[in-house]
Amino acid sequence: MNQIFRAISILLLAALPIACGGPATPGRAPLEGVKIGGPFSLIDQDGKPRTDRDFAGRYRIVYFGYTFCPDVCPTDVQTIGAGLRAFEAQDPARAAKVVPIFVTVDPTRDTSAVLKAFVSAFHPRMVGLTGTPQAIAAAAKAYGIYVEAEKPNAEGGYLVAHSRFAYLMDPAGMPIALLPQDKTPQDVAAELNRWVR
Repeated sequence: MNQIFRAISILLLAALPIACGGPATPGRAPLEGVKIGGPFSLIDQDGKPRTDRDFAGRYRIVYFGYTFCPDVCPTDVQTIGAGLRAFEAQDPARAAKVVPIFVTVDPTRDTSAVLKAFVSAFHPRMVGLTGTPQAIAAAAKAYGIYVEAEKPNAEGGYLVAHSRFAYLMDPAGMPIALLPQDKTPQDVAAELNRWVR
């Protein structure tokens, strides 16, 4: 399964019109014109229904993962949260326009209460979203996120393989860039500083 996951991730990245490591065309967003994102109807960490329209007019950092993830999800979300805090220290007014969003790929275990404890550990404004398996699958598909849950083990535990992207979306919900959640908080802050107006 890991080979399939890697192959799909490589194909998804190859389809994106960006130059990894190189500068984007001045003024032009790396993901401009890419069909990523779309409407969703999910439930937040407080049990309230949320749709994509609730975030209209704000920049969004959208990351898909799950709270039972043993390694990459907590690390990535920590980097995203710390990067946003660094950007807040540099420019509080622009940073206030950014909302970090964590969407679970494991709605069976990631209830609103579980998400509340998770997202609050990384940033006070982070929104955690869950929903029905069908609603989560639709959201993941709209964002080009590959998801595959393993069969549960004898104790009922399982891992969920998924794509590892942190999308920066503009106030209209259009994709701007991939944030470097696998680097440092300073790298995330630099990208936010570059694109948030």
